[in-house]
Amino acid sequence: MSGICGIVNLDSAPIDRPLLEEMTAFMAFRGPDAQDVWTNAGVGFGHTLLRTTFESERERQPFSLDGKVWITADARIDGRDELRKKIAATGRARIEGGTDVELILHAYHAWGEDCLKRLIGDFAFAIWDGPRKRLFCARDHFGVKPFFYARIGPCLIFSNTLDCVRRHPAVSTTLNDLAIADFLLFDMNQDPGGTTFADIQRLPPAQYLIYSTGGLKLNRYWTLPANGGVQYRAAGEYVEHFKDLLEIAVGDRLRCDRIGIEMSGGLDSSAIAATALTLLSGRSGSFELNAHSIVYDRLIPDEERHYSGLVAAKLGIPIHYCIADKYKLYERCGLPETHFPEPLHDPLAAMSIDSFRQSAGNGRVFLTGWDGDALLNESPKPYFRALLKDRKFVRLFGGTVRYLVSQRRLVPLSFRTWLNGPGTGNERHVPAYPVWINPDLEKRLDLPARWQQIHAKTAASHPIRPYAHQIFAYISAMSSFFDDYDAGSTRLPLEYRHPLMDLRLLDYCLALPPLPWCVKKEILRAAMRGVLPELVRLRPKTPLAGWPHLELLRQTDAQWVDQFVAAPETAQYVDRGRIPRVWREMDPDTAWLNLRPLSLDFWIQGLRSPASQ
Repeated sequence: MSGICGIVNLDSAPIDRPLLEEMTAFMAFRGPDAQDVWTNAGVGFGHTLLRTTFESERERQPFSLDGKVWITADARIDGRDELRKKIAATGRARIEGGTDVELILHAYHAWGEDCLKRLIGDFAFAIWDGPRKRLFCARDHFGVKPFFYARIGPCLIFSNTLDCVRRHPAVSTTLNDLAIADFLLFDMNQDPGGTTFADIQRLPPAQYLIYSTGGLKLNRYWTLPANGGVQYRAAGEYVEHFKDLLEIAVGDRLRCDRIGIEMSGGLDSSAIAATALTLLSGRSGSFELNAHSIVYDRLIPDEERHYSGLVAAKLGIPIHYCIADKYKLYERCGLPETHFPEPLHDPLAAMSIDSFRQSAGNGRVFLTGWDGDALLNESPKPYFRALLKDRKFVRLFGGTVRYLVSQRRLVPLSFRTWLNGPGTGNERHVPAYPVWINPDLEKRLDLPARWQQIHAKTAASHPIRPYAHQIFAYISAMSSFFDDYDAGSTRLPLEYRHPLMDLRLLDYCLALPPLPWCVKKEILRAAMRGVLPELVRLRPKTPLAGWPHLELLRQTDAQWVDQFVAAPETAQYVDRGRIPRVWREMDPDTAWLNLRPLSLDFWIQGLRSPASQ
């Protein structure tokens, strides 16, 4: 999770090197291993290095192959052997080894911006092409790595750290009122290219930016695959191919010897842990693998300690628990450690920070199970409807009977009604509109119309895999989706990696016949037979059995949430007097909605802290 930043003056004004060095030094928490800057004729790049792969031991950035084209990158490139072969096929010298940043730059020299059609992994990078006098920047397919920029006259300032961009004196502190309104209405900014600060933009996932004398242009280089189909003769072939791709996805994220895993006790993260252990055990050299889990022992019914403990015991790996019961609502809020670059509605932020710190104590690389729920948990009904439409009655009958038998259900008397009923994955709950929005803000931005527009949006759909396409499209559209995991928020040298969002695995799973493989994660359960404890392998999807914020609001010491005095700046957005009582509220959605102004107020007050300046 290295730090990158840069300044580009298209009018060739000289770079303020001390300022660039200051911006770079600000990101030392991202990259404690090395720090350097490069400047030349109106262009300057900065980089702080966090070594998280074996190859990065010899990495130096900013970097150039020829002294003319320079790069600063925060990147992990997957499928390295295949990429090296493709680069060599263009006539360039074969690359032996090579750091990730070298591979990106070789790919750029070979294909220009079309290099993005060959790169997979998590990345945010900027390339200054001296001969063409242009800046080329890109962000990975799902926005795991962030990228921010501000264009002030002929100057463009960029970084993968929002607060680093704010260090430039030309970038104003003016807030983006629409982004804050979106936070209050929806919990998240709905503009994939905007941030909470008026001058600062966010490069959306799967897009690249070109800045030159011709202006600033954004282009999309990838969209979620919608077509394709995989057909094998034997069921075992589907599972074996899945296992191969899962091992490739996990293996590409294991290029180090100290790894942590976010292991909740559910199927997805447990499968990642088991696969990682197999791969690590099969290579020479020592390694350290630790599991981490957040558990509740008293506040709410929670079985995660039990199930995650079963997996850890089966695999023989240590597990570390962050016990959530001890935290109070908004504990340590108002302190710099819980102040995030943008508003975040997390009344238990202290717990999240402590969990991140515990993880960082056991390594720099942390694997998760995101997002097996979207990839492998589709309703079969859209698939059945597609078979009915195509008049494939034999397959429809056989698939329906198989599904109903597996679910221990009777064949419904009204098959067509059942087939067209709920369960498509597109159902959505529309919450209540908040009554406490500042009336002037509401009128100026026409927020009721925006509320209706956002909730009326038709989610990206697919005739067979609507739920998967809806969720992945949402992740892609919400550019800040992974920001909470990023060092820009945690302030820790800790890099999160998500094997189940590997493009090769994702392409395969989206092309599978959803029945039986992508209904209730059947293909993952089959792949983990004999690997995980049966209680975990066959465990159904189990949401948290309670609402922590609701339980905490029932406690006597939570009464203060109805008595907070809002900062004067908060009044621009919230009518404090119209916030209903939240203490001992019984409805979780209502409580969550009406706590949001308090989260915003803590964030606004935190802007006054020197640490956030």
